[in-house]
Amino acid sequence: QVQLVESGGGLVHAGGSLRLSCTASGRTISSYAMAWFRQAPGKEREFVAAKNWSTKTIYYADSVKGRSTISRDNAENMVYLQMNSLEPDDTAIYYCAASPRGVSMTLSGYDYWGQGTQVTVSS
Repeated sequence: QVQLVESGGGLVHAGGSLRLSCTASGRTISSYAMAWFRQAPGKEREFVAAKNWSTKTIYYADSVKGRSTISRDNAENMVYLQMNSLEPDDTAIYYCAASPRGVSMTLSGYDYWGQGTQVTVSS
């Protein structure tokens, strides 16, 4: 079992930046694909970014491409999402996810989920 805890969310003005963190425990995530998803009020959970264990494969949603960077520190069992130039449409609960089966951009591709961290972007 892998437990995931997100942190780093908060309230930020449009144009600002946030760095979300995901702390994994229970197992080392060095061989896991890791991802970030988000869910805005009244909307379905959607893919944001993902990175496989070797760091050679990285995916971003078009909505955040060029503004966000996913990174991981396997030694520390941590995953990060740096978000810049934030927009009100980025307001959502952001979830960290892990999978031993390889990187994916779909919800069903991930077996472990955190509880989420709220990001609110004011205009």
